[in-house]
Amino acid sequence: MFGEIKGLNEECGIVGIWGHKEAASLAYIALHTLQHRGQEGAGIVVKSGNKLIQHRGLGLVSEVFSKEKIDKLEGNSAIGHVRYTTAGHNEIANVQPFLFHFAHGSLAMCHNGNLINATTLRKQLEEEGSIFHSSSDTEVLAHLITKSNKKTLIEKIKEAFSMLKGGFAFIVFTQNEMIAALDPNGFRPLSIGKLRDSYIIASETCVFDTIGADFIRDVSPGEIVIINNDGIKIERYTNDTELAICSMEFIYFARPDSNIYGVNIHTARKNMGKALAKEEKIKADVVCGVPDSGISAAIGYAEESKIPYEIGLIKNRYVARTFIQPSNELREQGVKMKLSAVRGVVEGKSVVVVDDSIVRGITSKRIVNLLREAGAKEVHFKVSSPPLMYPCFYGIDIQTTRELIAYDHSIEEIRELIGADSLQFISQDGLINSINLPFSNKYKGLCMAYFNGDYPTALYDYEKEMKDKFKTC
Repeated sequence: MFGEIKGLNEECGIVGIWGHKEAASLAYIALHTLQHRGQEGAGIVVKSGNKLIQHRGLGLVSEVFSKEKIDKLEGNSAIGHVRYTTAGHNEIANVQPFLFHFAHGSLAMCHNGNLINATTLRKQLEEEGSIFHSSSDTEVLAHLITKSNKKTLIEKIKEAFSMLKGGFAFIVFTQNEMIAALDPNGFRPLSIGKLRDSYIIASETCVFDTIGADFIRDVSPGEIVIINNDGIKIERYTNDTELAICSMEFIYFARPDSNIYGVNIHTARKNMGKALAKEEKIKADVVCGVPDSGISAAIGYAEESKIPYEIGLIKNRYVARTFIQPSNELREQGVKMKLSAVRGVVEGKSVVVVDDSIVRGITSKRIVNLLREAGAKEVHFKVSSPPLMYPCFYGIDIQTTRELIAYDHSIEEIRELIGADSLQFISQDGLINSINLPFSNKYKGLCMAYFNGDYPTALYDYEKEMKDKFKTC
């Protein structure tokens, strides 16, 4: 069903700061903290008096911003964005935050997620005379806001949000206020913090720890958060909501020191490792994790299995950025530079290696080869997610089902392809119970569609949307 569909997705990081004299510097630090969510581009927009001023560029945060550039971004409020290039081309026009100037003022915005009805909305808007300056679906929201006939900006924004389909966490920024919102299923994380008299909005709570802010609460599905000089107000733009937060946030994307709905990411991953050890017992000499997101699960596996945990794989943190780029060829080459096995730990031993997922199998095969080349006697591959079998429409870089090795291969076939002595994936129940969100709805508030095809929203014409976007691919 999904064999020809390629997801136009964005897994990014966003931050907003209201009412701090060093807003740009705080935004810069926050974007550094969120760098794991996107390495292709970064940008900051500040409110300087009655003007919005922007700087953005391609590359890492440290490459885009120098001290001189930050010093020029004078203002007491700011929003920022780090981008992973999966929606729209990797060019400066697609780097956020976007800044728009209108007759009655300016408006900036940044977005994490994927608008799955963007093609339909964009076509409709263009037919009505709208001109787009980027290929990113984020720009659709700005045109919907300006086209609205509602009287106030908040009413216009609420109407625009109600027209969007998919997964999104937005921050909209004007000279007078900062407005954040989450989609009706809350696919992407978004939290509110406070630093003395300043308010912070961020994709992950690790931002608050880094800049010394206090966590207030998570933004709930369908909520709109309005922050201005009078304080903070939380309203709803829809009551038709049901939490289905992306399970890959807990498995892979979020930093271990972040919390989502009260669940610590490191703890959840340790629980995944413990569940793997309970679900299938095996004799081995050492347990090692694939840096970075496999380490917490490996520690949990070692604790539960009583097999010693060792650092058997080392990550080179100074690899050229070329090898972070999202293409199959560079991924395959990049593994050789990014990882190396510790011979003194694995030589002559039966090794359990724990990773967060197997998508295409390229990296997994190379990891098994690395361990064997370092003298490992046996390699038992453990995965802290169930087999990835279906594309994501809500903001994860899972491409066509043809690239998902588990879509048309059994576990035994995957084991043979990656060259492991054994292969185990965590069960779906094991994953759900390991994360253990404090909710009683379906899958305890998780989106599990990547593993079982049970999408939390009606499929609408998503297939047509994706085919239209990639009909020339």
